Amino acid sequence: MKEILRDLDKAFENKIRLALMSALVVNDYLDFNTLKELLDVTDGNLASHLRHLENQHYITFTKTFLDRKPNTRYQATDAGKIAFERHIRAIEKLLE
Repeated sequence: MKEILRDLDKAFENKIRLALMSALVVNDYLDFNTLKELLDVTDGNLASHLRHLENQHYITFTKTFLDRKPNTRYQATDAGKIAFERHIRAIEKLLE
């Protein structure tokens, strides 16, 4: 049981961060507005959760311009994908 609990990652305890990683793991990347609409959160709320995952090195971002408008795209890092998959496997084991 201790091994299972050890694999749970505090970064994903929040439902918004869990949903963020779920979306980013199955997509190559998603932009800020798409994530905002998908998760139905405010700009500030989304930015704060994205920053938390960035600080953990679980996601990265790229800023570009589309028709003179800024566009920020986010993607899960390899470390983020591994941590997320470990977290999900731990939840599955707990449910068995």
